[in-house]
Amino acid sequence: MQYRTLGRTGVQVSSLALGAMNFGRIGRTTQDEATAIVDVALEAGVNVIDTADMYGDGESEEMVGKAIAGRRDDIVLATKAGLPIGEERNHQGSSRRWLVTELEASQRRLGVDHVDLYQIHRWDPNTGDEETLSALTDLQRAGKIRYFGSSTFPAYRIVQAQWAAREHRLSRYVTEQPSYSVLQRGIEAHVLPVTQEYGLGVLVWSPLASGWLSGAIREGRDITTHRSAFLPERFDTALPANRTRLDAVERLAKVAEDAGLTLIQLALGFVTAHPGVTSALVGPRTVDHLHAQLAAADTVLTPDVLDAIDEIVAPGTDLAPHENHDTPPALLAPSLRRR
Repeated sequence: MQYRTLGRTGVQVSSLALGAMNFGRIGRTTQDEATAIVDVALEAGVNVIDTADMYGDGESEEMVGKAIAGRRDDIVLATKAGLPIGEERNHQGSSRRWLVTELEASQRRLGVDHVDLYQIHRWDPNTGDEETLSALTDLQRAGKIRYFGSSTFPAYRIVQAQWAAREHRLSRYVTEQPSYSVLQRGIEAHVLPVTQEYGLGVLVWSPLASGWLSGAIREGRDITTHRSAFLPERFDTALPANRTRLDAVERLAKVAEDAGLTLIQLALGFVTAHPGVTSALVGPRTVDHLHAQLAAADTVLTPDVLDAIDEIVAPGTDLAPHENHDTPPALLAPSLRRR
């Protein structure tokens, strides 16, 4: 396992981190299976576990809490808040009211007295930076969180938050958690230059592109991945964007084979090769999935392999731009761009 410094915090974290979104109802993973996954990950040297309050409406946090009981101090524990929980209109966002309430709920579910990294799950256009940063700074000073970060923020919002922290003399975001893979490279053009400029740690999610780079999706095979069952439109190869992805996967598989690597090793080795990336979050549903992903822990891609990847998917390019999660609201809602 490789280790990197998380931004400018001084905390050493593994290059592969364990994402717990699939713990519970989302991935149909039982507590025994989740605990086994955590056991294997920690034994392999993984020291970061990332979850969120809304994964299974708190179920993931509860399962992580049980799995790490008795070994809390060996783990950099991260969770997130901000996406809607239930139907109550104020049970979402990044207001002081909600963040204070929900952090206490997350701590109860996790069975801990503090969280190492507390992340705002998405930028909240209804809440000012000063409001959010002030609440997070107070939680940090109270010892309830050690650090805080953002997740899937547009680059300009990352910059704005850094300036707001400076202007109001508040603590700042020290990490960003964006989506990044061989097939979705858009953050190379905007987010990663900003995070590098400000010295943020970067924990990337979906490095296997929702299963497209797992090796299970290949030309001529039926697509039967867990994700395809509830998001069929993302895997319908009759759609042009998905056809483009499948063609890229076939070419990438050949690059991996020629290099003596699995497609998973190629995919994870690619994202962790970027100097702006600290760790790649893997989200296994089973121990077998985790073993396949851990095989990439010491993968270092040679320059010729990285060049071959660039020939297939150009730097800064998203093959499925419609799946981006950091699109400015005005591009999604006509009422915000028209008088």
